[in-house]
Amino acid sequence: MPTVILVRHGRSTANATGVLAGRLAGVHLDEAGVAQAVAVGERLAGVRLAVAVTSPLERCRETAREITSRQAAPLRAGTDKQLSECDYGEWQGRPLKELAKEKLWRTVQAQPSAATFPGGESMRAMQDRAVAAIRRHDARVASEHGDDAVWLAVSHGDVIKSVLADALGTHLDLFQRIHVDPASVSVVRYTETRPFVLGTNTHGGDLAWLTPPRKPRRTSHARRADAEVGGGAGPQTAGS
Repeated sequence: MPTVILVRHGRSTANATGVLAGRLAGVHLDEAGVAQAVAVGERLAGVRLAVAVTSPLERCRETAREITSRQAAPLRAGTDKQLSECDYGEWQGRPLKELAKEKLWRTVQAQPSAATFPGGESMRAMQDRAVAAIRRHDARVASEHGDDAVWLAVSHGDVIKSVLADALGTHLDLFQRIHVDPASVSVVRYTETRPFVLGTNTHGGDLAWLTPPRKPRRTSHARRADAEVGGGAGPQTAGS
């Protein structure tokens, strides 16, 4: 039952100019995006990350680098193309204000499960491969680092929204209700019973509580995997 921290890349040059970058090469963080990534790295500096995985696109690798470089122990992010941006096909590289006039835009807004981008992939396929990748890495982290491990995944807005929708048990057609800003932090813990969504689209606050004490309180497997009736006492931090 590890915990995954989902981070969207910081603001990119395409975000700043209102262009749908998709999988185009050469899209980097702009100055504001670098500052955002640094802030996330500082926010996560007190969290012991066991593993870091990132989309192979430059803006995600740059964000991951700012985060991992601020860890107390050396950590290098691996890449996974299954965490890459949605393949928007013929839409990528075009201004969003122009795309908003397309008929498909309305489908993406109201029924994304029925949307397939011309020359690209469907939003359903995007969700399927992203969720499968997150769960696969989570199982590996559990096997190699234990159930209390915390790990990092850096990806893209629609990809993270689709993972959160799955964790919340929400149909893909409702995933536009979820908001994921550049350099935002969302947190999910998967268990044998269900995923627990611990936070979405957060921008501030200490996250050291995600790293359990070195000698955690003895807790039964059933309790760790179940939702506590009444809401429970909250996380036990290293100093509590």
